[in-house]
This record gives sequence, structure tokens and C-alpha cells, in this order.
Amino acid sequence: MEENELIKTGLNNVFTYVAPDGSKRLVTKALVPGRQGGKTIKIGSNEYRIWDPYHSKLAALLIKGASIPLKKDSSVLYLGAANGTTVSHVSDIVSDGLVFAVEFSPRAMKDLIRTSTPRMNLIPILADARDPGSYTNMVTEVDFIYQDVAQREQAEIAIRNTEVFLKKGGYLVLIIKSRSIDSAKNAGEVSCNEVGKLRELFKLDEIIDLEPFHSDHAAVIAQKRT
Repeated sequence: MEENELIKTGLNNVFTYVAPDGSKRLVTKALVPGRQGGKTIKIGSNEYRIWDPYHSKLAALLIKGASIPLKKDSSVLYLGAANGTTVSHVSDIVSDGLVFAVEFSPRAMKDLIRTSTPRMNLIPILADARDPGSYTNMVTEVDFIYQDVAQREQAEIAIRNTEVFLKKGGYLVLIIKSRSIDSAKNAGEVSCNEVGKLRELFKLDEIIDLEPFHSDHAAVIAQKRT
């Protein structure tokens, strides 16, 4: 396979892979080759990891054309890291940066620790994202917060963590899971209500529906006011 089968995106280490049959897949260049879960592609001397938008809301967001302000040396606070699938791709992207990965479930944390062990830029933290004060001694000020938590007070959690950790001018990507907030209301109405709570602290850049990859989910991209 040739390197020209890879199309660069706007993010470090993120490419579109064009398969021999013409199909396209989002991939990240592996930060730790040979130590990955999931499917990989070897091109030349490099290994690339397939990033499935049906299993990662951040991948879905990229495929839908969102501009994500992550840089090679960005510091990231990831809230709701689960077993580390999407977090590991973020680790690939911020290869010279740092990812603080907060997860509440001890069971998921076991997988997250295994994912983080070979990655020097990924720090797993067993904590409740609703209580940022519980991990202030483990997290520095960051450039970027990514939040994907199944709680009712999703905007409030983002605001609490932003006030403690996000630099002025830093960015938030908030995944709004409307059914976790109010299963009786229309998903669009729920999203609008959550977005309204962010307006005082943030300048809103984009609001993107994640259909068809994730039903009743929207992503908000916002910048902390300076």
C-alpha cells in the first residue's frame, strides 16, 4: 500500500484511508504501533487505526465536517472516558500533548488503564465528572474539554469543569445525550435547553446533529469567553 492512499484531514495524525475498492474510512496514525485494540491498517512502515463513527461520537463529528480545534500539543480533559476507545484516538492526535481521562465506572476503568499503560500521554482518573474538585490535584489547566457523559445535568457538568480547568479561549466539545436528560421531550428541544445554559460562559461555534451515526445525540463546539 502507498502513502498516497491516505488523505490528510485538518487534524494531526488523522487521515481518510481510501481502500482498493474505493471505500473510505477515518483512521489515526498509531502512537503506539502493535499495541492497539480494534482493526488496523499497515501502510509502509506505519500503522493506522480505523476509527469507527458508529462507535465514536467524535469520529462521527469529524465525518460530518466539524472543525475540531485539537493540536499536536494540546492538553485535553476527557470526561466520560468509558473503556478508552475514543480516548486512545485522541491520544494519537495530541501526540505531543496530554490527555486526562476521567471515568466513574470501576469496571470501565480496568479497560481504560490497559489502554493507557503503553501511552505516556494518557492519564486515567477514576472520579465523578460532576465533582471536578475531586481531581483538581491530578489535572492541570487544559486547552480542550471533551465531554460524553450520560447524566441529566450535562451542561452543568461542562460548566463546572470549565470554570476549574479550561483556559480562557479554550474549547469545549459537549456531546448532548437528550434521552439521558429527558426521554419525554423532543431531542431538539432538549439540546436547545442545554445550549442555552452555556451562552454566558461560551461563544458557540457549531451545533451538529450526530444522525445517522448516533440517534438523539448532538454535539456542541464552543469557545470559552475571554
